[in-house]
Amino acid sequence: MTLRNLTRINHYFSLVKINHTIFSLPFALIGFTLGAKSDGQNLDFRLLVVVILCVLFARNAAMGFNRYVDREFDKKNPRTALREIPREIIQPRSALLFVIINAILFMLATSFLNFLCLILSPVALLVVLGYSLTKRFTSFSHLFLGLGLALAPIGAYLAIAARFDLLPVLFSLTVICWVSGFDILYALQDIDFDKSQNLKSLPVRLGRKNALILSALLHLAAMAIIIIAGFAGRFSYLYWFGAAIFSLILVYEHLIVKPNDISRVNLAFGTMNGVASVIFATFVIADLLLFS
Repeated sequence: MTLRNLTRINHYFSLVKINHTIFSLPFALIGFTLGAKSDGQNLDFRLLVVVILCVLFARNAAMGFNRYVDREFDKKNPRTALREIPREIIQPRSALLFVIINAILFMLATSFLNFLCLILSPVALLVVLGYSLTKRFTSFSHLFLGLGLALAPIGAYLAIAARFDLLPVLFSLTVICWVSGFDILYALQDIDFDKSQNLKSLPVRLGRKNALILSALLHLAAMAIIIIAGFAGRFSYLYWFGAAIFSLILVYEHLIVKPNDISRVNLAFGTMNGVASVIFATFVIADLLLFS
């Protein structure tokens, strides 16, 4: 592979913020492990690879579509003007083709799982792609993003068990509250721009102070659901240790982002949430493997 091709691949990785897969992938691994343990199976690494590919393809399609449909807004916003499409590093038609290819690959990958995953794959794509349009008509776009990422644990569970159960649903609800909460924090950066473009968000609708309160309430809800899941799943001490660290990280996020100081919002959004996701998943999966 030539240097030029490697550079082009890197541009597409940058386009979709491939490192942000760290938010959803750990919860997908929780769902996968839950599915295997619920049926008394050993971990099937072939299926694990397919599940990981599904997560990557779906997320690539979703983020690529987001960049494609928001390209005119990104061009006007100083914070996003250096993204690949506004800078013409990647052409809009090429980005759209990237979305279509990843959507097709996602549906193809689900066919290697089971029939339920295959027939639900268009619904999953509708959810993750549809999020990108929500800021145009609702302030609750953050919840749609949360819903999109919440498909990871329940989808990975379905890949193994081919049925719905309480625990993966609880973890999906955790993801909805957690992601919605931190996306509200992230949206604080664009209040003025969103107002100027008639784009909707909860920070625009509520103001910084009230948006931060709602974000904190969503994160408290995420912590509460984790506690419920812990008792429902009869987890051991490793789970509770991971849950405690996850909760403390969420608390820390709200200590460093304030209505009059959002300078550390990227630390809270990217670094801290990525760490929280990985640590929590590590302890949950270890608990499942050692004590289930």
